[in-house]
Amino acid sequence: MAKTDFKSIDEYHEGFPQHTQNAMTEIRLLIHEVVPNVEETISYQIPCFKYQGYLIYYASYAKHISLSYPFSKGFLEKFSKDLIEFKLSKAALQLPLDKPLPLDLIRKMIQFRKEENEQLFSFKNQNMQ
Repeated sequence: MAKTDFKSIDEYHEGFPQHTQNAMTEIRLLIHEVVPNVEETISYQIPCFKYQGYLIYYASYAKHISLSYPFSKGFLEKFSKDLIEFKLSKAALQLPLDKPLPLDLIRKMIQFRKEENEQLFSFKNQNMQ
């Protein structure tokens, strides 16, 4: 049975082949570059990043890494043309491990999610006053 009680993202990464670990590390570093004060955690037994709420998750599988979060309508509209070559659902984007990671696209997606969270956080704070 596969391990299911990860305590850290580093521990999660250790269970995968080196090529997959390297790809996950690239994504992780990119998240920290775009959102320097992001909080790392494990949620649903996968890496999760929080910034003014849940920002993005990723999970690795045999042939792909999945970036996930219940993507908003605005997110799906903004990135619809960019995501056409990937398998996509309302909550996950599959990035094949046999191709280079689309780092520029991932950066833009993280930035968009960051801005969405900032707007939502600001809206909630205004309504609480």
